[in-house]
Amino acid sequence: MVLALWAWTQRKALEWKLHEKGIALWEKVKALYARLGEKWRNTKAYAKLMAMEPLQRRMTIMLCGVFLLLGLIFAFNQFKSFMIKYFISGMGLPPATVSTMVIASSEWQPKLTSVGNVRAFRGVDLSSEIGGLVLTVPVKSGQDVKDGELLIKLNDASDVAQLNSLKALADLAKVINERDRQQLAIQAISKNVFDTSAADAKSKQAQVEQQTALVAKKNLKAPFAGRVGIVSINPGQYVNPGDKLLTLQTLDPIFVDFNLPQSNAEQIQVGQEVTVTTDAFKDVSFTGKITAVSPKVDTNTRNIQVEAQLANPDKKILPGMFANVDIKLGDQVKLLTLPQTAVTYNPYGSTVFVAKPTGKKDKQGNPALEAQQVFVTTGATRGDQVAILKGVEEGATVVTSGQLKLKNGTPLIINNKVQPANSPNPKPQE
Repeated sequence: MVLALWAWTQRKALEWKLHEKGIALWEKVKALYARLGEKWRNTKAYAKLMAMEPLQRRMTIMLCGVFLLLGLIFAFNQFKSFMIKYFISGMGLPPATVSTMVIASSEWQPKLTSVGNVRAFRGVDLSSEIGGLVLTVPVKSGQDVKDGELLIKLNDASDVAQLNSLKALADLAKVINERDRQQLAIQAISKNVFDTSAADAKSKQAQVEQQTALVAKKNLKAPFAGRVGIVSINPGQYVNPGDKLLTLQTLDPIFVDFNLPQSNAEQIQVGQEVTVTTDAFKDVSFTGKITAVSPKVDTNTRNIQVEAQLANPDKKILPGMFANVDIKLGDQVKLLTLPQTAVTYNPYGSTVFVAKPTGKKDKQGNPALEAQQVFVTTGATRGDQVAILKGVEEGATVVTSGQLKLKNGTPLIINNKVQPANSPNPKPQE
């Protein structure tokens, strides 16, 4: 109780003192207002004002008050604008968080890149010239066969019988012709009879050869060595002439067909080394050489067709696959490289932002950095990288992301926890 009373007493004493100070200040204000009023009443302007008619005097006082109020509003706005500019100029540019990297040189292999299609060294869809009933299918799906090996045999019993009959007739015609030859030698027959028998013997032999070819057509053989595709023909099945029976592909070696722009015509030569990769075997590359360059340019695309041959001993690459082709051009060179995201491309030129030290230190005691925009000359691209030919020197710290919010002199906050892609040979993520 005593403590509460003491606290109330002190609070009231403070209030009384403040009240006394307020009263004293109000008295001073009233005295100042009285003095100003006294001086104002002793002026000529006051005398003229009082000499006016009451209505005119009230209008004059009102206009003076309006102008005074407008002047005060204008002065307040000017003061506010001045103070805002003063505080903004004192604060400077706000810092921006960016990622950076030190530009360095790397080995760069000049090359041309393209996409192409894999094509078999030899490939054909086999069919029969004549129809017939399938007798046997000696091969299996995916089997490697040799040149001339039997693939499908049609029923040729009647054709073979006909062939044997024609052979007998041909043998008889040959014997008769030989007998006529002997008789002609002793002039037992005329030359006309001998010529007739000779023609008959040749005709019978031609019929034998024709029937032999017919019998051969009933035996579908491999025209070259290769791998058989999926065999869907079964014994007892009837096939018509021209029906697709199976496919045969030679897989080693194998071709890759691709196109290059006509501007690269001077750089393409037969014998150049190529490196091929496929999506099916992402970690395996296949090497080969250019074997042919088309002698004309496609008028629709202005591209040149190029053919390369690859060794395929394991027969991994299959016809029809999509392939990425790299053509090496000369020896490796050293170039400064940056991620492509670090370069800003504009109609007036390409630019990058360099982190320059200001000579000061930040709150953590580290050297303070600010952004400086520089023009650069870019070269070829490789994956996520672009070559920098002019503009920056090796060892410079370059902003790699966040540069869209920068301008010259912007303070930088470096955060390299996340960096943009910078791979010379990027691979798509599954």
